Amino acid sequence: MNKLKVGIIGATGYVGIELLRLLLTHSEVEVAAISSSSFEKMKITDVYPNLLGYTSLICESVDEVIAKSELLFLALPHGLSEEIADTALAQGKKVVDLGADFRLEDESEYEKWYGKKFLNGSLHEKSVYGLCEVNRELIKASPIIANPGCFPTSIALALIPLLKNKLIKKDMIIIDSKSGVTGAGRGLSLTSHYAESNENISPYKVGGVHRHIPEIEQSLSKAFGEEIRVVFTPHLIPVNRGILSTIYCELSEATNYDKVYETLVEAYNNEQFVNILPKGQIASIKSVTLSNNCQISVHFDERANKLILCSVIDNMIKGAAGQAIQNMNIMMGYPENKGLEFLAPAF
Repeated sequence: MNKLKVGIIGATGYVGIELLRLLLTHSEVEVAAISSSSFEKMKITDVYPNLLGYTSLICESVDEVIAKSELLFLALPHGLSEEIADTALAQGKKVVDLGADFRLEDESEYEKWYGKKFLNGSLHEKSVYGLCEVNRELIKASPIIANPGCFPTSIALALIPLLKNKLIKKDMIIIDSKSGVTGAGRGLSLTSHYAESNENISPYKVGGVHRHIPEIEQSLSKAFGEEIRVVFTPHLIPVNRGILSTIYCELSEATNYDKVYETLVEAYNNEQFVNILPKGQIASIKSVTLSNNCQISVHFDERANKLILCSVIDNMIKGAAGQAIQNMNIMMGYPENKGLEFLAPAF
């Protein structure tokens, strides 16, 4: 049986190299080619020695990667994927974009948050937002998938079943998210320097200015059927991997904690990668590190009458590369857990 030939464009960033690491063990695919604007014509093992003995790939040009691949993963900064995706689809290729270019459906919102218009509106009409557990049937039929952002993944998985069933109020959703330093990418910045991030925790993009906000609100508004606005504050914490999103909201008048808990359990009862923790347990980043899992714990503050959801993922896997592979599996009709069948280490 012939293996699917896949390519990675942007293979030497943190997300790109995580994709390569995972795809090299996927039994249904062959990584046919990779590209990197920073390390073109270099062996990938010269950039990442951890891959010695597993691959001899050399970073090629974007055109070479497109030509050699049947499905392309685009692990690029926003604004760079759209033109490449247009070229690839014109040649009959499939695309999973891990950047932001196809995540927002409203062009005016995209222009507001990212400073540019859509290059090709018809391309966006073909794309599907790849939150696997929510949009599985749409993903199967689309040639281009917008892989969700890391923060939006952790948040949407916790809230969508509750909003669909009108179990929480839409008007006061407050989200406090904490992310490891890999979320900032491989590029150098002052905040990710060891001396700045070690033994420190700091909020950033405070005051409704983080670019994941419209993506979060788009998913939640669709689930509820009305426009939703959230308060979202991200924080940088001194760990390599992981996201913890703590979400505060109010129950609807006609519901209670037990109904909320039962709804979440029922929503994800048959999902391998999303687990609702037993009552009394608290979600922890350590439990999902190096896995494609999302774990959610559900709590109720009776004194303040507030529901509290704690959602954890590995930002590099379920928040990026792992979900991209899950999307590929759905697109190609493979078992959804293919290439993702690994447990989080206990410590």
